[in-house]
Amino acid sequence: MTTTLITGGLVVTASDETHADVLIEDDRVAAVLHRDSAAARSVTADRVLDATGLYVLPGGVDGHTHMDFPFGGTFSSDDFETGTRAAAWGGTTTIVDFAVQTRGHALREGLDQWHAKAEGRCAVDYAFHMILSDVNEGTLKEMDALVEEGVTSFKMFMAYPGVFYSDDGQILRAMQRTAANGGLTMMHAENGIAIDVLVEQALAAGRTDPRHHGEVRKALLEAEATHRAIQLARVAGSPLYVVHVSAQQAVEQLAAARGMDLPVFGETCPQYLYLSTDNLAEPDFEGAKYVCSTPLRPREHQAALWRALRTDDLQVVSTDHCPFCFTGQKELGRGDFSRIPNGLPGVEHRMDLLHQAVVDGHLTRRRWIDLACATPARMFGLYPRKGTLAPGADADVVLYDPRARQTLSAETHHMNVDYSAYEGRTVTGQVVTVLSRGETVIDRRTYAGRAGHGRYVPRGTCQLLG
Repeated sequence: MTTTLITGGLVVTASDETHADVLIEDDRVAAVLHRDSAAARSVTADRVLDATGLYVLPGGVDGHTHMDFPFGGTFSSDDFETGTRAAAWGGTTTIVDFAVQTRGHALREGLDQWHAKAEGRCAVDYAFHMILSDVNEGTLKEMDALVEEGVTSFKMFMAYPGVFYSDDGQILRAMQRTAANGGLTMMHAENGIAIDVLVEQALAAGRTDPRHHGEVRKALLEAEATHRAIQLARVAGSPLYVVHVSAQQAVEQLAAARGMDLPVFGETCPQYLYLSTDNLAEPDFEGAKYVCSTPLRPREHQAALWRALRTDDLQVVSTDHCPFCFTGQKELGRGDFSRIPNGLPGVEHRMDLLHQAVVDGHLTRRRWIDLACATPARMFGLYPRKGTLAPGADADVVLYDPRARQTLSAETHHMNVDYSAYEGRTVTGQVVTVLSRGETVIDRRTYAGRAGHGRYVPRGTCQLLG
């Protein structure tokens, strides 16, 4: 048995902040020892990490990534090797990625394909959601089998007709299935049928620039779809998790549902908290860098998102990490914004941007860890193995310098993409050292990890349901 002692730091979890030492035995946390206790004074270890002046955090859990993801005639530029390495640099030690069912094919076929993409390549641990794009009797039965083996959430799309879109009847059938088998329905809530009409009209009128992507994907159509998803989930008796919430009006729908004590949850992403339609309007096609769906909103929506994170009307901050290079990928949409691949890079910067929110007074330290670590772990059936520092948890630990200053830039990030969505932004706080299951992945700002260290983690069902 190998033991590691992390000493001198402030241990921050979703529930506590304590000056304590963390004892690790092999790949698990063995004890969290109060600094002045007799146990802390008497413990010995094979390796001692000095965390004086640092926070000691549970590794981040990013519940929404798209590595090696097909979209718009290309693939996201981070694969599982480069993407999980970048995640580690940013203090994220577990990702939950999306396996894709191709229309006309079995769920199992898509899941097997994603296992093949990830196996032996990941620097940190990983799990899968299943994108459900073809609802029929066969795939409904497959959902039961996937829940049994640890793929316990199913994403559906009210957007992208002809690609991933499901109509209300298909959504209802799938929700009825998750109500019965304990799974969780995840929803991309935008009215894709109406949006396609607005896209067609905009292009016909010569409105082809990236900023029009945001203008046609109207906040009201996000809110309408969110409302409709909630009502379908109520009819089915199913829990619902709405992904990448960006609009104040959509937040209001979630808040109303939660006010009725419905099992309805939502996430937002750093891009909606820090970026806006001002970025989409950048000249010379630079706005294409910021095309994602749901789209960036006018800046006034941000206050509603921050407030919802504080009041628990939104429970999780994920990244929806789906990067496409500007050169050769985003450029596919020159002259037609509808052809710009949708997605932003972000997996490396989530923990830092949320710490900046602590510095700015939007969040407390414990709420930071709740949103980035503990609640995503609970939401997706990974807690308490992931998302906390407690005896028996995986030794996924981040030593974090809350006073370090860094400037985010494509020159220094580790994501496999040729631009930064946060180019030139200075933030306070930086990862120093990262352990994944007790193994050092980042060692004092030096990469010490390896492809294949990361393991696939089967998940339980959502732990936030009564």
